[in-house]
Parts: sequence; C-alpha cells; structure tokens
Amino acid sequence: MELRSSGVGSPAVGRRMDGDSRDGGGGGGKDAGSEDYENLPTSASVSTHMTAGAMAGILEHSVMYPVDSVKTRMQSLNPDPKAQYTSIYGALRKIMRTEGFWRPLRGLNVMVMGAGPAHAMYFACYENMKRTLNDVFNHQGNSHLANGIAGSMATLLHDAVMNPAEVVKQRMQMYNSQHRSALSCVRTVWRTEGLGAFYRSYTTQLTMNIPFQSIHFITYEFLQEQVNPHRGYNPQSHIISGGLAGALAAAATTPLDVCKTLLNTQENMALSLANVSGRLSGMANAFRTVYQLNGLAGYFKGIQARVIYQMPSTAISWSVYEFFKYILTKHQLDSRTPF
Repeated sequence: MELRSSGVGSPAVGRRMDGDSRDGGGGGGKDAGSEDYENLPTSASVSTHMTAGAMAGILEHSVMYPVDSVKTRMQSLNPDPKAQYTSIYGALRKIMRTEGFWRPLRGLNVMVMGAGPAHAMYFACYENMKRTLNDVFNHQGNSHLANGIAGSMATLLHDAVMNPAEVVKQRMQMYNSQHRSALSCVRTVWRTEGLGAFYRSYTTQLTMNIPFQSIHFITYEFLQEQVNPHRGYNPQSHIISGGLAGALAAAATTPLDVCKTLLNTQENMALSLANVSGRLSGMANAFRTVYQLNGLAGYFKGIQARVIYQMPSTAISWSVYEFFKYILTKHQLDSRTPF
C-alpha cells in the first residue's frame, strides 16, 4: 500500500507502506504534491499494524454481530421448534419480536473485548510474516505461498485469544440461553466444565481457520494485484477484494464451522439424540455427530448466513484496516520535522 497524492492508476511515488519496494517509483517530481511522499518509511510500524488491526476487528464484529447471532442459531443441529428459521431477515425479525429488540446483540461485549487484541496481533503478524517470507520466496515479489503461510501463522495467535470469546459468545447467542451476561457465562462454564471448555474447539477452530485464512489472504492479495496493481490506498479495491475473498473462504469452510459451533455450544438435545454422554470433544467426534444427525446436508447448515456474514465482514475489516494504516502512517510522515 502506498501513500501518495496521485490516483491508483498513476505512477508510483516513493515506497510502499508494507515494506515492499517492487513499484520502482524512481524519484518522482519535486512539486509540492509529491515531495511530501518521497521519504515514506520502508514499512509501517508494528504499532500501526496493531492499532489498525484492532480497529478493524472491533468494527467488523460490531457491525456484523446480529448476522453472526443468526448464523449460530441456524447451525443448531436440533433447534427448538420456536427457533427454526428460513432466512436471515426472517430470523432477525422473529428474534427481535419474540425475544426482545436487543436480543441479537447479546454477547457483543465479550466479542469486542476479544476482537481488539486478537486482530491487533493477527494483522501485525501477517504483515511482518508476509514481508519476510516474500523476501525469502520471491525476492521481494508477491508470493501466494508466502501470503498463505503468513495468514496461517497469524491465525494461531488470533484464535488463541478469540476462542474463549467465541465459546462465551455462542452460548449466549443460542435460543433460550441460560446465560444473561458474559461474566455469568464465564463463571458457569469455568465452574461446571473447567478451563478446558474455553479451548475445547481450539483445534477445530484452527483446522477451520487455517484453510479459511489461507484462502482469504491468497484471494485478497491476488485480487489486489488485479484491481489495484500499484497497491495504493484505494477504498473501493479493498472493499471488493475483501468481500470476495471472505465469501469464497466462508463457503469452502462451512462444514468445519458447523462442527466448531457444536463443540462450542454442546447442544444438549442434539447430543442426546446422538447418544453422546457427557461432553463432546474433538473434531472427528463432531464430524461424526453432525453426519449422524443430519447427514451430508448437516455440514452446510447456515452456509447462506455464513457467506452473508463473512462477505461484508471481511470487506469492512480490510477497508477499515487499510484506512487506519494509511492515516497512521501519513500522520507519522507528516509529524517528521523537516530540516
């Protein structure tokens, strides 16, 4: 991503913000518009990546949270007759009418608390790993393999923070949940199931998110090469690339998301029907249980809600992230004292 006063289609001036100087750029002119950008830092700082990432994560999850609540409900393997939905709009309308206007937002606070630090580490790790691996694999070129590996490594940090928040959030989203607050949910789970309950789905989460993020980042970077070859700050390109990348990755990994939801929520009725005693653990067990209860179709429960959630979600995330990275790096540049 570049900071420059010209449009995306114009020649590059100065260095790219992500530390990649592939866009030659020469020296540029000495007019007032371009001179400000000749001495760009070779890369945005780690604190810039973390701040921009935190803002992206918080806004992404806050804006899309009601749809996420519907997705969790629609992935239920044995839903209560009062909690069966055929569409996202219909589900939101029914939930607000029968359970209260604010019901789709229950659990949002714990999600925001997790999303900030999780996305801060996520984007900082991705940017630095991407830059390092691109140098190794492609001599400062854009390697899709490097982007995929960087996304996978960033996911390890992200999910370590987000998994407990996901457990609490999804239990509060379920129909007729016994938990009225995030704190009471944490206390109840800790007391009745122990610390391990917060990471019961961690391996499944990684098994889902590593391919998800690999597809996501590879697709995003590929689309950026097509629609924004100079990699300047271009909001439209970030929205389009982010949305399409998220939709593709979401559709491909829906079966794993269904299994993760089952492990997080531990649906009592579903487990009873599957003759599962105690707590369900492990991805293999979750896969068998989903198939036992709903067959192949069970792996794609909520796919529409998942894609509709992820498409704008990743579009918001990338556009907000690139915006704050641009603004913070520009501020860093502008605050330099000229000699």
